[in-house]
Amino acid sequence: MLINETLKTFVPTIKPQEAKTFYQDILELKLLNEDSYGIEFDSGGTLLRVITVRELKPHEFTVLGWNVKDIETMIRTLNDKSVYCEKYDFLTQDDLGIWTSPNNSKVAWFKDPDGNILSLSQMP
Repeated sequence: MLINETLKTFVPTIKPQEAKTFYQDILELKLLNEDSYGIEFDSGGTLLRVITVRELKPHEFTVLGWNVKDIETMIRTLNDKSVYCEKYDFLTQDDLGIWTSPNNSKVAWFKDPDGNILSLSQMP
């Protein structure tokens, strides 16, 4: 039924101006529109709506992620923009924060200005 429709995903923010700067200038997503309820971006054909909420307690799990071709280059680019990957005690990660899964996928996590956990994944 929805297979041919455009997917839209939502991420909450209590800091809309910081979120706009982060998603537009740091992650370089294309700004589509903005209103008093949120900001909408295009990310490779998927719509991301950053919605303004009154209060927010970020979840402890990934809320948004991207499959990338070269995770190390992406992380270094983020580092150049002062965005660094999270390090978790329960995972073995390299110096960049990359965890290699049992199927050899590489995954790293970072946070947006509200503390939402975002991820990068490189498939084997």
